[in-house]
Amino acid sequence: MLIGIDLGTTNSAVAIWQGNQSVLIDNVLGASLTPSAVSVEASGMTHVGAAALDRMATHTSETATSFKRYMGSTRSTKLGGKQEWKAEDL
Repeated sequence: MLIGIDLGTTNSAVAIWQGNQSVLIDNVLGASLTPSAVSVEASGMTHVGAAALDRMATHTSETATSFKRYMGSTRSTKLGGKQEWKAEDL
């Protein structure tokens, strides 16, 4: 089985090769695209995808959406008021 993963800066997606075409795989919410967003509460509770994107308006300092463009660099993002995260970790 061939699996393809698109780690896009806005959305991420996963597909498998089936027959002669690629088929997108839905996430647990039934959507083929998952927002590229992570939110970490001060308690350590982590939210990803749509749940994290929903928190962006009310918990800006706990949520990151533009971190993927920094993959491979030394830049980090501080979330949850405690820890700095490299893009690859998020």
